[in-house]
Amino acid sequence: MSIRNCSRNNRRGTKSHFLIGCLLLAITFVVCAKIITTNQNKGDDKAPIFVAEYDTVPVPVPLETVPSGTKVSEIPIKTINYPRHQLPAGAMLSLASVQDAVTTAMLPANLPFFRENLSFAGGRNPVIEQIPQGMRAITIRVDVTSAVEGWASSGSIVDVLLVEKDRTTVIAEQVKILSAERVVKPIDNNFTSPSVPSTVTLLVTQQQALALTTAVPRGKISFALRSKQDADDWYDKDFTPEKLHNHQPQTNKDKTIKGFVAVQTKDGEKKYALTEDGWVKSDVRPRSLFPKVEE
Repeated sequence: MSIRNCSRNNRRGTKSHFLIGCLLLAITFVVCAKIITTNQNKGDDKAPIFVAEYDTVPVPVPLETVPSGTKVSEIPIKTINYPRHQLPAGAMLSLASVQDAVTTAMLPANLPFFRENLSFAGGRNPVIEQIPQGMRAITIRVDVTSAVEGWASSGSIVDVLLVEKDRTTVIAEQVKILSAERVVKPIDNNFTSPSVPSTVTLLVTQQQALALTTAVPRGKISFALRSKQDADDWYDKDFTPEKLHNHQPQTNKDKTIKGFVAVQTKDGEKKYALTEDGWVKSDVRPRSLFPKVEE
């Protein structure tokens, strides 16, 4: 009988332990859920710490890096919202009053403008405004002969020659004169005797700028004035005394015309002849490209 009583007691103890374990597990689950809910509520309470919209200020900034000497009105601009407490002292909030100013230093992209980096002296720079991207302006000294009696002035198109003792070389073709004696206005049609400048500023490529600065110490610089409608290259870009001794003047008869075409445009008929040098403009229509055949 003692054995049977022991078995019943063991079963009752096991059942009690199971119930107590379930109760503790339920309590633990409830407590954990409460803790998680409390933490989430606390996280929501911290959300307003971020800077609110009314604490920012719109600021104009360059869209890309801006080279020195760029006019403000030509700079690509975008507006970004700066935190008011992080806005640097002196940052410009509007560019309306400085559209004609130019930059005196390179400006990085996405950073505010500062008045210290803009130049207002003299207003607009008429020479800088004529320099396209990638081109350069360079100044050289001239005289009455090299400047073609002064007719090679602002707006003129010239070829630049280097005259040395033993040769003459074409070092730059179809170069525009930006200013003559610091004057950018072209010669007036009423002028019969233009003044001869002592200096001229040329619009050149980077390679032409290097060629000019290298050529100046070697000899005399001279201009060959050309028509604005003339885009032909020089046939011989280097001439020596030996060539002068054996030189035979080139005439239009030396060029054999191999073809001809007339194109009708809105400005009228334009004629082109095919020679050894390719298609060139022609003012005269050839009578025939082939010999006449007798019947």
